[in-house]
Amino acid sequence: MRSLTQDRRPAVAAAALATAAAVFVGAAGLVAGGGGTARAAGGAVVIEEGEIDFAPRQVDGKLELQIDDRGGAGTVVREPSEVVLHVPQAALQDTASPVGEALDMGPVGTAWALNNVWTDAEFFAPEPGWNGTEAGGDTQVELSGYEGPGDFGIATYTRDMDNRNEAAVAHLASADGAPKSFTLPATAQHLVPIWQFTAQGIYRLTLTVTGEGGTDTETLAVVVGDSVDPADVLPGDGTAPTTTPPVTPSNTPSSPTAPPRGGDAVVLDDGHLDFAPRPVGGGLQFQVGKAVGQEHQWYEPGRLVLHVKPGARRKIPAGYGFLGTQGDAVWWLPQNQIAGLLWPGWGVPDFDDSDLDGPITARLDAVQGPGSVAMFNTASLGGTPTPVFNSGDGLPDTHLLYAHGHGHWNWTFTKEGVYRTTFTLSATLADGTKVSDTETLAWVVGDDIDPGAVKPGAGDGATATPTATATATATPTAAPSESPSGTALASPTVSPSLSASGAPTASGGSSRASSTGNSPGSNGVSSATGALASTGARVALVGGGAVLALLAGGVAVLAARRRRASR
Repeated sequence: MRSLTQDRRPAVAAAALATAAAVFVGAAGLVAGGGGTARAAGGAVVIEEGEIDFAPRQVDGKLELQIDDRGGAGTVVREPSEVVLHVPQAALQDTASPVGEALDMGPVGTAWALNNVWTDAEFFAPEPGWNGTEAGGDTQVELSGYEGPGDFGIATYTRDMDNRNEAAVAHLASADGAPKSFTLPATAQHLVPIWQFTAQGIYRLTLTVTGEGGTDTETLAVVVGDSVDPADVLPGDGTAPTTTPPVTPSNTPSSPTAPPRGGDAVVLDDGHLDFAPRPVGGGLQFQVGKAVGQEHQWYEPGRLVLHVKPGARRKIPAGYGFLGTQGDAVWWLPQNQIAGLLWPGWGVPDFDDSDLDGPITARLDAVQGPGSVAMFNTASLGGTPTPVFNSGDGLPDTHLLYAHGHGHWNWTFTKEGVYRTTFTLSATLADGTKVSDTETLAWVVGDDIDPGAVKPGAGDGATATPTATATATATPTAAPSESPSGTALASPTVSPSLSASGAPTASGGSSRASSTGNSPGSNGVSSATGALASTGARVALVGGGAVLALLAGGVAVLAARRRRASR
């Protein structure tokens, strides 16, 4: 039987880490509105964010296990059997090897994790801790029952002065051979170990506490990921929906499926997209390509609605003041691909250098919507992010594209709602002809509005007028015919934007010098030869501090939180 003697999470500073011998690593959760809770099936309370403690305490002379929910203005005491804890999709991250090994949960891989100091400022999630101060003495905590689609465990680990990993300590885990109990000291107050889950779905953790005043057994329902709506889950030991599929955690894109439709629009809500100038009828046409295998399915921007799903919600990190106040919510599509979210980039698959006299200019002319839109590179080690487009400080903004270039950036939206972004793509052809195309893309951010009910393009209003005169005047003389359903466009050629291995390519910049000063061939993208650099689909880090954390043995996380419509 192990003893849980660690104190509150450590500061990031190395000195504090060195002196906090056996300190729980934790992540502070910010609270929105109703304390991160919502009513769900069976009268349950869904806890989605904020600080909570599992607290064995004396109640009328008997030991009872309760939950102290401090997500709101005060503390609300709840019964575990009346709570559904939601671990958001954003908590999916690379597993720190000492923790995974200590929990006997297999080799290094991906898991949904709560309470990680390296990601404490990046996504909205619960911060579950333990408090033994009201138990009347030391308490034994046992994992006496378990149901779930994967493995579960809690563990701690510390670092020495040089930020090297020390041995992890496992406290509870479902895996065979892993510890099933620990001792919670009576002096422990808000101890926060790392919680890990290896698959999406519904877990039911039966916890038995034994100490002064007897024994109490409670079952906690936990929903991991976004494959199941926690509002639909019965609390306690209720029967899980039979439709819940165990999902193997993965950062790689899922197999492409037919996009959902909304009225006359085609709704796209995940996968690899490329915004592309394409040669059509002797001119240039702006189209959007959805990667399907190693080919693209092409769409007119004016027929699309792009859905930025609730899972993109995260906190604004330090150093990103152009997005707003640190800690506030922003809807963030990262520059590296995350399964289940849109991954929009820019590509020039069909123009050759010999077709053009200079680069192609992509200009963001106007944004209509409840907040601002930005596109930027993630900050490098110790650096600051570089905005490419930012409607928050005025438009137009421009960016240069080159033949056979391909790259991805971060896209952010500061509020939920409907946005319409108007772009003009322009170029000079090799024979001196100036060509351009202006199109408006519709976006739906969050879950407050059904994207299927939103009109694509400019909607009911006129296309937003550019705030600067276009440098190119000629328009394409011919365009491919569009199918009545608004699906794929006929394309002169199909040019894959994936590497030969099939991995998503190019993360974090353009293939050549851009209007923001990127150097040719930088940031792991295509060079002047037109070859595409493979980056895979790993999780993007945000900010120099996060990069340092990864180098020190931390984990990479993408942030977001699923909001319940019932809140």
